[in-house]
Amino acid sequence: MNPDFSGKNVLVTGGARGIGRSIVEAFAGAGANIAFTDISVELVTALEEELKSSGVTALALPGDAVNPDEAAAAVETVVNDWGSIDVLVNNVGITRDALMLRMSVEDWDAVINTNLKSVFNFCKAVYLQMMRQRRGSIVNISSVVGVMGNAGQTNYSASKAGIIGFTKSLARELGARGVTVNAVAPGFIETEMTAKLSAAARDAMLGAVPLVRPGTPDDVASAVLFLASDAAAYITGHVLHVDGGLTM
Repeated sequence: MNPDFSGKNVLVTGGARGIGRSIVEAFAGAGANIAFTDISVELVTALEEELKSSGVTALALPGDAVNPDEAAAAVETVVNDWGSIDVLVNNVGITRDALMLRMSVEDWDAVINTNLKSVFNFCKAVYLQMMRQRRGSIVNISSVVGVMGNAGQTNYSASKAGIIGFTKSLARELGARGVTVNAVAPGFIETEMTAKLSAAARDAMLGAVPLVRPGTPDDVASAVLFLASDAAAYITGHVLHVDGGLTM
């Protein structure tokens, strides 16, 4: 049975493309009022128009998730317009891959700030609101790379491992207030990022996946909806791997 989010207010960061867009569309399909951020004004505006034309209550929030003031403003807008935020999904993420020897400080900072600081910014912005309403669900998008590591991705791995530690710590802080905090760790998912891989790298990754196929953004979205739903009300501080068995 698909979860029902009718009347629930959901905010997804990085929601205008890739996995984020699939998450937005999945919540919209489950009846949620859906707000989403992206740094591209064009992309968020186009998605908002598309969703509204289908009868969905949607709110585009263009902005930079790395900027704490813009993150706070996005949360404030949703609360002012809809009264609350029931679900926050932190999905913003980038890669700047290179072996450590060749990795620049700029590439390190860009990945850590985009992938990890953005999670802090939005969680801090919803913290008091979710505490006061004594309910809510936060789902952070990590990666199996944050669990097992990967050569050439020290920055990305560090950011995604940081999200896991952050998730578990925040779950302990907010549990007594009825707020759950969990993470989803995707494996090899068909996205713009993985499309850039060489054929050899792709074959090597698929060879390590017991299901012998890449995942889809919809696979990740389904896991997010489960963790944000009432069916997962007694699950918090958990990292759900969506990886076809890669890390088992």
